[in-house]
Parts: sequence; structure tokens; C-alpha cells
Amino acid sequence: MSRKDTAHGLLVSPIRNGTVIDHITAGEALNVLRILGITGSTNECLSIATNVESRRLGKKDIVKIENRELRKEEVDLIALLAPQARINIIREYGVVEKKGVEIPHVIKGVVRCPNPGCITNTNEPVESTFEVLDKGLHCLYCDWLIKDDIANHII
Repeated sequence: MSRKDTAHGLLVSPIRNGTVIDHITAGEALNVLRILGITGSTNECLSIATNVESRRLGKKDIVKIENRELRKEEVDLIALLAPQARINIIREYGVVEKKGVEIPHVIKGVVRCPNPGCITNTNEPVESTFEVLDKGLHCLYCDWLIKDDIANHII
């Protein structure tokens, strides 16, 4: 396609169908991809812009994922790293749906507990489960609290 969109002085190819995640906290785009299980080794076509100018945030990241619409659970997990993110669903080059992210109350199987003695870090078939609090992520098995740098604990 010869159509081009200009975003903050960058030429970015539009996607026919898929998802655009906008207003990601600057520097978190690759962690958002990790949350979504996108490693770059699959056939998904991606566009990533990092640290671009934003009137709302100063700097932001943007991710475009062609031919994939995110599930609500995935959208909510993005909120852990990018509470200001906006999700745009694209069909036939047009935005058909815009939505914000909501921080979930409980997250399962996405974050590794930093406590080496936690049952979720043993060979037991137990999925990590965290309660999302204002002060951080609270492990429901061992009471460990992750206060910051959540991205480094994503599985």
C-alpha cells in the first residue's frame, strides 16, 4: 500500500487490520510485547516507535500489531506498565474501536514472584497469582510485595 501516516514527524505505514497501542509509557514498548507473548520470532508484523513526542505524556511509545486484536485480559495487563495506554482496533485501515486500559484486581501467570521460597517458584503446578494494590503487586501465596520495576518480573 502506498498510504502513509505521519506520527510526530515519523513515517509509519498504516495497518489494514489489527491493533495499535498508543500512549505507552516511554521505554515500555518491548515489555508490552513481552506481556503479549510477542517475541519477534512469529509471523506477526509489528511496528514499534519508542520515545516519540507526546503532548499528553512528553514522550511515549507506540506499537502496531497487524492482524491481531487484543483480548480484554491482554489489554488489562498492559495497564500494569502503561496506565495511560489507548487501544485502537483497526479494520480496513480505519479505527473501529478505541478503548483505555483498566488495571486488573488480580493477575495470574504473568509475573514471577521474586521470593525464591514461594511455592510458585518450585516444581509444583501452581500459577503465580498477584493482587494489584496501589502500593504494588502482592503475591497471594507468600505475601511478597513487588513495589516497583514490575517489568523485570514479567514471565
